[in-house]
Amino acid sequence: MNDIRRTILWVIFGFSLVLLWDQWQVYNGRKPTFMPSAQVAHEDGKKQPVAPEAASGSGVPAAAAGASATAAGVPAQAASAPASLKVEVKTDVFKAVINSDGGTLARLELSQYLDQTSQHGLVEWFKRLIGQPVASDEVRPVTLMEDGSAATRYVAQTGLLNPDDKGPHFPTHLTPMRLKEGPLTLADGKDVLEVTFESEPQGGLKYVKTYVFKRGDYSIQVKHQVVNVGDQPRDVQLYLQLVRHGTVPGTTMFGTNTFTGPAFYTDEKKFHKVTFEDIAKKKAEVPPTTDNGWVAMVQHYFASAWLLNVPGSEKVKREFRVADLGNNLYSAAMVLHLPQVAPGATQTLESNLFAGPEEEKKLEALAPGLDLVKDYGIFAIISKPLYWLLNQLHKFLGNWGWSIVALVVLLKAAFYWLNAKAYASMAKMKAINPKIMEMRERLKDKPQEMQQEMMRIYREEKVNPMGGCFPIVIQIPVFIALYWVLLSSVEMRHAPWILWIHDLSAPDPWFILPVIMTATSLIQTWLNPTPPDPMQAKLMWIMPLAFSVMFIFFPAGLVLYWITNNALSILQQYVINKRLGVVGEPKKK
Repeated sequence: MNDIRRTILWVIFGFSLVLLWDQWQVYNGRKPTFMPSAQVAHEDGKKQPVAPEAASGSGVPAAAAGASATAAGVPAQAASAPASLKVEVKTDVFKAVINSDGGTLARLELSQYLDQTSQHGLVEWFKRLIGQPVASDEVRPVTLMEDGSAATRYVAQTGLLNPDDKGPHFPTHLTPMRLKEGPLTLADGKDVLEVTFESEPQGGLKYVKTYVFKRGDYSIQVKHQVVNVGDQPRDVQLYLQLVRHGTVPGTTMFGTNTFTGPAFYTDEKKFHKVTFEDIAKKKAEVPPTTDNGWVAMVQHYFASAWLLNVPGSEKVKREFRVADLGNNLYSAAMVLHLPQVAPGATQTLESNLFAGPEEEKKLEALAPGLDLVKDYGIFAIISKPLYWLLNQLHKFLGNWGWSIVALVVLLKAAFYWLNAKAYASMAKMKAINPKIMEMRERLKDKPQEMQQEMMRIYREEKVNPMGGCFPIVIQIPVFIALYWVLLSSVEMRHAPWILWIHDLSAPDPWFILPVIMTATSLIQTWLNPTPPDPMQAKLMWIMPLAFSVMFIFFPAGLVLYWITNNALSILQQYVINKRLGVVGEPKKK
C-alpha cells in the first residue's frame, strides 16, 4: 500500500510537470512533445481581399477582387475603381491602418504591449560562445491584426447586405470608400479622434463608417450610417465580421493550451467557443437568432470583439455565422437586421470594436460575459476567485512576483490542517520504515506472508498508508486552477519581480529559480519516507533532477509559485517530523 501511495503521488506530480513543460514549449512556438495535433497547412499567397462567406450559403457575401458576381450577391470591383488607400491612425494605445476598401481595419498594433524580446542570460551567452546568431534586441509592439498572407491575416470588416438575394447589391467591405478630411493622430490634450469613410451610392444606399478612438481605451466606437439616396425604401442588414487565420498552438495530450478561435455570447446560450476544426468540418454550433450578444476572436492574452452595448442598439435582432473561407482563413460574423430605410432617410447604428488585452475587470465592464474570453480552462470556477485574490494582493503589494508569493502563503494557510494530516502520516511511515525494510528482507521469498505482515505492522502502529495521499490529491484542482491564472493573465507579460527577473511570463534567463526549485524538491525527498525497494528509492532522488530540466523552460512566475509552495511544505513537514522524532533518515534498529 505504501508503494501504491507513492506511485500515485509521483504519477500525479510527474504528469503535472510534463503538462506544464510541454505547454511552455508550445507557447514558445516549438512543437509539442506529446501527440502534437496536426497543424492546419497554410501557404503564403499574394495579398487579396477575402470576402466573408455564409456558413450555410446565405447572407454574408463571398467574393474576391476581380471575381465575377457570385450567388451571394457581391459584384466584382470595377476596373476603374480607385486604388486602395492605406490610412494610418495613431493614438496613445493603437497604431492602426485602415484600408479604404470598405473602411476595413487592416492592421492594429498595441503600442503599450511589446512582443517577447530576445532571451538573455546563459542561453544568449552560450550561443555567442559557440558562434550562433542571437535574436535581435529590437523592441516591437504586439501586432494583433494584420492584412497579410493567409498565415497572418486577421482583420475586422463591416458592410451591408440585401436580404433579397435577387435585389441590388449594397456597399460591402470590398467597396471603395473616401476618407473625409480630418486629423489622423490623437493630439496632445485631445481625448477623442474620429476617422470617417464614405462610400459612393450602390443599390440606392450610401454607407458611412466612423471610427471613434478614445484616449487610453481599447474599445473603438464604430458608427454606421446607412443613407437611402434612391427613390425606393430599402430593407438592409449590417454585418460585423472578424476574419482570422486558423493557425493555433499545438495541443498536448492533456489539452492544456489556451483557446484560440471564435467565441459567441448570448443571454440564452451564454459563452460559447467554436473551434476552427469544427468550422472546417461544418460542425460548428452558433447561437440562434436573438436580440442580444456579441462575437469575438480569442487568443492567448488578447482578443477582439464586436459589441452592441451602446444606447439604442442593445435589442437589434442579430444572427451569428461562421465560415471556412479556404486557404486557412475563417470568419465569425454578427449580422444585424436594421429597420427599413425610407427614401432620403438615414439609419444609424453604433457598435464597439474591442481589440486589446484580456484584462478581466475591464472586460466585465464592457459587456456581459466578455471577461470569459480569458481562458481558464475547465477550472474557471476556481481560477476566477484566485485571480481576484491575486489582483487584490497586487493592489496592496504593487508587484506581481510578491503577489504570487503572498497568494501561495494564503493557500498553504488555508490547507494547513489538511497538509498537517498528510505530513503526519508520512512522518509515521518514515518512523516505521526500518521495521518495514527489515521485514521485507526477511520475507522476500514469501510475498503473501510479507503482505500480511506489512498490514499487521500498519495496524499495530496505527498508520494508514494512504493517509498522506488523499489530502494532497484533493488540493490538485486548486493548484491547477492557479496554474491557469498565471498562464492566462496578461498582467504577467513583462512584469518584473526582483533583480534579474524582468518578465514573469518568460523563463528565468540565468536558471537560478529552476536550480532553487530542484534543491527544494531534493529536500522534500529527504524528508519523505524512503521506499523499501532500493530501485524505487534511487528513482525518488533521480526524478527531481530529471524534472529540473523542464523547469528551465517554465515561466518564471510558475517556477516562483512552485518554489514558494515547496518551501512552505518543507517547513511544515520538517516541524511535524521533528515533533514526531523522525527528522532525516531514521537508523535501523
